[in-house]
Formats: sequence, structure tokens, C-alpha cells
Amino acid sequence: MKYISLLLSIVFITACTSSKNNKSNLPPAYIPDDKALYDTIVYLDSVLFEGYNTCKLDRFEKYFSENIEFYHDKGGLSTSKKDIIQALKNNICGKVRRELVAGSIEVYPISGYGAIEMGSHRFHNLIENSTSRPGKFVHTWRRENGEWKITRVISLH
Repeated sequence: MKYISLLLSIVFITACTSSKNNKSNLPPAYIPDDKALYDTIVYLDSVLFEGYNTCKLDRFEKYFSENIEFYHDKGGLSTSKKDIIQALKNNICGKVRRELVAGSIEVYPISGYGAIEMGSHRFHNLIENSTSRPGKFVHTWRRENGEWKITRVISLH
């Protein structure tokens, strides 16, 4: 009986210790399914937000579909590309800079459509000299006639 109790105690302690040290409870590190697609979307993200950060609205606008759906947790839903660009011009240009959280982008191919980009970013308010906490974003990219366009944005802060 003592032997069984001792054995069960050892098994229990080993199980508890290994579960605390076992990182398998965490999701595995992200590895792109398609490295070329990943590199393309990361590049497009950098070009898109270079336009955002430098107020080159034609560069920013170029990557938005005419049928855009822009979901913002604070601002609600916008479906007018023209209104989104106008809001950027009025509220962002020269006032806010976006910073991608390094290493946060994940890209998932969507067969026959394009890709989903997910990541984290923060925004620097240049007027108030403040920085937001990191927020999440999801961009749905569609490839049509060799061009990439964002058809849906989810922006959570």
C-alpha cells in the first residue's frame, strides 16, 4: 500500500511539474503556409502604411477596394472608400503615425480569393505626444487581375 501511494505521488508530482514546464499548452509559433505570399502581404502592408504615415493618400487609397468594409471598434462600420480617405485626410494626416508591432503579422491564404493578414500595431499621436497600447487588425486582401486590394478591415484598439 505504501508503495502504491508513493508511486501515485511521484506520478502526480511529475505530471504537475511537466504540465507547468510544458509549453505545448501555448499555440505553436507562427510559420507561414506560403512564404512568398507572406512576403508579398508584409510588403503591401509596409507600402500601405507608408502612405498612411506620410499622407500620400493616393498610395494609401490604391490598396482599398471600391467595395471596402472597414470595421472599427470605436468608429463603427464604414463602407465608403471616399469617406475613409477623407477621414484619413482630416483626422490622421500629420497627426498620427502607425507603428507595426515587429513580428506580429500572420498571413493565411484564402483559396481562389487572396489572403487574410492579422497583426498588431500601435498609433503615435503626434499632437498629444502619446502612444496607444497595441491593437489588433485583420485585413482581407483580394487578388484580382494581378492587383491586391483590401476588401475588409477589422481594427480593434
